[in-house]
Amino acid sequence: MYKIFYKTGKMQNVICTIATDKYFSSFKKYILKSWMLYAKKYNLGIIVFFQNIDQSKNAKKTNWQRYLIGDFVTKNISKKIKNIMYLDSDILINPNSPNIFKHHNDKKISVVSAHKNLPYPLQDVLKRVSFFRKKYYSKKYPLDSTIFLTPEQKYKFHNFKVFNDFYCSGMFIFNCKNFNSFFRKKLYEKYNKNFKSLTGGDQPSFNFEVNNLGSVKKLNYKFQAIWLYEMAWKYPFLYKFKNTKIIKECISASLMENYFLHFAGAWHESDMIEVGAYPYDQKSYREKKILDLYIKRKVKPKSYGLIKPKN
Repeated sequence: MYKIFYKTGKMQNVICTIATDKYFSSFKKYILKSWMLYAKKYNLGIIVFFQNIDQSKNAKKTNWQRYLIGDFVTKNISKKIKNIMYLDSDILINPNSPNIFKHHNDKKISVVSAHKNLPYPLQDVLKRVSFFRKKYYSKKYPLDSTIFLTPEQKYKFHNFKVFNDFYCSGMFIFNCKNFNSFFRKKLYEKYNKNFKSLTGGDQPSFNFEVNNLGSVKKLNYKFQAIWLYEMAWKYPFLYKFKNTKIIKECISASLMENYFLHFAGAWHESDMIEVGAYPYDQKSYREKKILDLYIKRKVKPKSYGLIKPKN
């Protein structure tokens, strides 16, 4: 049912994901290496569920199973595990990133906003996505689809109380003691498996319940940068050109600026994670480390005269 990729032992903080069927092999091929580098750096456990936790006849779909992880880990793996970070299995980690658990509050659920505090105007990004998808991917793609819905409109669609923010449930951190029961009762057990969702998934319910609980810690966008947004805003030429080497370089460049990079979605942009092995090779890893040190260093300007290239 699950595999421990990096020892838990007395570790208090653990990364967990659910990757069933074909997603398990994809995770190992494209994602795992980045997680291992990050886990070893901060002594974090890695637990991957390759089967659904609930396998009863009334079990919900895999995307709902994430809300049972806390209970299962505490009861079946280790009671010493304090905090769990759930990550979707299509998220790359920049191993030079800060320890995300240092930014977490045990009394709150840590999330990243999908609407606010972004490094670029969201509506402009989404217009680019719509325009380029229609131009290069499908002439039938609608320019004004539901991707433009505001948080208020999303909550109203599901007849939920309205809140002013909406988060991507592909990454969240919680304290097992404080929130295991909340996730199991308020999310997995509360909603009927035929619950009508705008996205066909659990995200609207996750957002309503977490906001309704009122214990939210909002993390920096860099902890869940969305490749779809990054690509549409910074690398729109990738919609036209399918050169895998260029795609790989763009992914690597995006990782240099962010901590976690999420290839969320069902369209072709998300498939770009499959350009090959983990794009952040050892050379790039060392280069970014040196760059980070240089950026932190105080600059002392000095005249060297006119500087020109030699050729």
